[in-house]
Amino acid sequence: MEESQRAYVHALKTLTRRDHSEAELRRKLAEKDIPAPVIDATIVRLKESGYLDDRRFAWHWAESAIRNGRGYGYRLRFELSRRGVADALAAEVTAQLSSEYDEPGTINSLVAKKFPDFSPSSADERQKSRITGYLQRRGFSLSAILNILRGVEGE
Repeated sequence: MEESQRAYVHALKTLTRRDHSEAELRRKLAEKDIPAPVIDATIVRLKESGYLDDRRFAWHWAESAIRNGRGYGYRLRFELSRRGVADALAAEVTAQLSSEYDEPGTINSLVAKKFPDFSPSSADERQKSRITGYLQRRGFSLSAILNILRGVEGE
């Protein structure tokens, strides 16, 4: 099998498992010792076919991360950037998703799922501090976290 065909088949197999960013796919093809000009041609062919789209990848990945409590806000932008998505595109996608998934509602559902016995009114400071750190590491703003912990919604 010629080099360009081998690269295209490998890329398609990779993309059937899950969406990838262009940078991720380039890295995976390079790991298979495929020359850079062949990788470039394969990427162009995949984009023309609609199989490779960084916007679609960023949207699906970030939406999944929000739904599963893996990130929000700056954390999503950082993770998308790590996966090779352009900073401007990552910021655009996270802004759109932030309007769809309100931060207080997302925090409430995550806390209910991860800490089912937690009640802000009866929790001690150590428990509140632990949950605050957990949520901050996932990219939620401190003001939204504190509003939830104080029992204030929607600010």
